[in-house]
Amino acid sequence: MPPLIKFYSRENEAPMPIQKFAIVIIAIACSASPSAAQSQDAPAPNRLELAQSVAIALAANDPTIALFEERALALEDRAIADSQLPDPVFSTRMQSIPLSSFDINREPMTQLALGVRQSFPKGKSRALTRQKRLAEALAERHNKELRNREISLQTRQVWLELFYWKQAKRITQQTQTKVEELREVSETNYANGRGSAQNVLRVDLEVSLLATKLIGLDRQADLSRVNLSRLIGIANAARPLPDVLPTLPPFPTATEMQSNLVRHPSVKVIDAMITARDRDIDLANQQYKPGFSIDAAYGLRDSRSDFGSIGVSYSIPLFTKNRQDRSLSATRHLRSSARLARSAQLLELNRQLGRHFADWTRLDEHINLYETEVIGRATDTAEAAMLAYETEAADFAELVRAELAVLDTELALIRLQVDQTKAHAALLFLKGEKS
Repeated sequence: MPPLIKFYSRENEAPMPIQKFAIVIIAIACSASPSAAQSQDAPAPNRLELAQSVAIALAANDPTIALFEERALALEDRAIADSQLPDPVFSTRMQSIPLSSFDINREPMTQLALGVRQSFPKGKSRALTRQKRLAEALAERHNKELRNREISLQTRQVWLELFYWKQAKRITQQTQTKVEELREVSETNYANGRGSAQNVLRVDLEVSLLATKLIGLDRQADLSRVNLSRLIGIANAARPLPDVLPTLPPFPTATEMQSNLVRHPSVKVIDAMITARDRDIDLANQQYKPGFSIDAAYGLRDSRSDFGSIGVSYSIPLFTKNRQDRSLSATRHLRSSARLARSAQLLELNRQLGRHFADWTRLDEHINLYETEVIGRATDTAEAAMLAYETEAADFAELVRAELAVLDTELALIRLQVDQTKAHAALLFLKGEKS
């Protein structure tokens, strides 16, 4: 068998040396690499950028954001309402009616009495109740801020996942084209008696498997697009994505981020609730103070002098063991539980920070290794397999495996890059961004 294996074109049956075919394969492999794809990417109209997706999602009036806003407004209104004096109580009665005759003109003490009572809450209860409601409203505002951060994170995660599946499909289609060209080589060699039926069947199997893989990639892309449409709408989610992985805003060092976790919205929510529990304790202490109300009455008599009266009523907490004491103890326990919840939330945020920062760092090392060594070696292996097949030092199956190995390494690199960007997005969720 000569060192140059020739195959014939379907159009003119002219022989073509396999070195020329190898050059075509190498050129396709270079164009399929992620770096080349990114460098050749040109801006296209109506592409859905990541930053644009986040902006659309935040402007979409998510119901949960409106929910927190309505709760905050309700609590602010209650802060004003609960800090007012109770409504005065008015009374009208006929007083000192003789039961023997029911004659209202018989007895001089019979009169029409008009009265009013105004109660005053104990101590500083009104001001403390107002402060409590405002603290609860602030907690809802921080919940709103937290939800905005969650929407930004979810949008980035879903967009990046869709980006991966679209890029994986593009690279797989390029590999499918190369394998189909290898199938033409195997069929031509088999027709000329220079190959085996096993080579033809093997390539046919790989082409079918790649077609199956493409269906799976389309399925995953469709699922990611549906998830994205929940955040930005169906029309926006249907727009094409760019071919270049976006660059996210930078984040500070892990130490700086750790010191800033106390300003995370989830911690601020608990801080506001701790303030509300402090006001509950103050309100419970007010219950040890006496409450009072002022009464005033005016008695109308027909032909005699009218009567007037005024008085003060007191509410004295004499038996406090099972009422005021228990109420104060309960509010202190609630404050302690809120403080423990704050400590637990800070521990959880620190855990997330450590995990995502470690992910980002190790993925960066992994990506550098792939870009500097693995991708190049996979490409070199494919070229070497082609040369070895040309000199009969390797079989056709090894050539196909080498091409598929290039596909696997390119898909792995894209996956690593997307996962690192996801870790970056998670770190921005912890850090926060200026709007």
